[in-house]
Amino acid sequence: MPVIDMRSRPTFLHAFFGAEPGTPSFAVARWLNGRVGSREVEHFTRGMTVEGFTAEMDGAGIDVAVMVARSVPGVRVTNEALADVARHDPRRLVGIASVDPVELGAEAAVAEARRAVTELGLKGINLDAGFYGEAMRADDARLMPLYELCQELKVPAFVMSGPTTPDLRLNDPYAVDRVAKRFPTLPIVCCHGFYPHAAEMITVAFRNENVFVSPDMYTFAPGGSLYVEAANGFMKDQFLFGSSFPFRAMGQGVTDFRVLGLTDDALDAALWRNANRLLNLGL
Repeated sequence: MPVIDMRSRPTFLHAFFGAEPGTPSFAVARWLNGRVGSREVEHFTRGMTVEGFTAEMDGAGIDVAVMVARSVPGVRVTNEALADVARHDPRRLVGIASVDPVELGAEAAVAEARRAVTELGLKGINLDAGFYGEAMRADDARLMPLYELCQELKVPAFVMSGPTTPDLRLNDPYAVDRVAKRFPTLPIVCCHGFYPHAAEMITVAFRNENVFVSPDMYTFAPGGSLYVEAANGFMKDQFLFGSSFPFRAMGQGVTDFRVLGLTDDALDAALWRNANRLLNLGL
């Protein structure tokens, strides 16, 4: 079956992704790989070029990589840079725009997000709510115009979450419940699955069929089996595979995902069918 990787970034996009050996950022990338169970903690050095990145995809059997970049203090990846990477092979490399409404202001953030989708061809908008200079929950009023734009443009909103959120109180899946109720036709992708709040995330997905859960590297962390249990039931059409490259190896991610205990139908849905529908990829 095809494989769509819903969270992947080429190493060369930013020092944060391990692009500069010998630096503190490189050491952090290496450290995080160890914490989430990568058996080869410097695998990401093979993603230093587009060719190296796509070779990793080939080796892992990944057909499409959805590149979710970031725009937060300390990690600024421009939408132009991401679009340039996607142009190398638009069938296999899909970019998701990122904007920072704190840095840009509300109107400029909406304008940049619109441009990224309508002019640069990026296929969604990523919101790093808890990571902005003024950190916030996913249902903060300052994010509402961006959700409205996603709904207007018929592209999904990606919400960053997880245990690396600087203030863990903001890693709150219930905030997504409030957004999903306000925008019931908007697909919302919860990157990192608001881990470690797996049970709460699953509850939000139960209540809202427009919420998609992408725990990616935290699928394999303690408690991650709850996501799998839900995906074998009601959450089958809302569960997504993501490798989290460069913070976990692509090939290991695919191999480990296949033996999680998902039913054949749930595995098929998570590896490609749900993402294909979500992003209109036409596979």
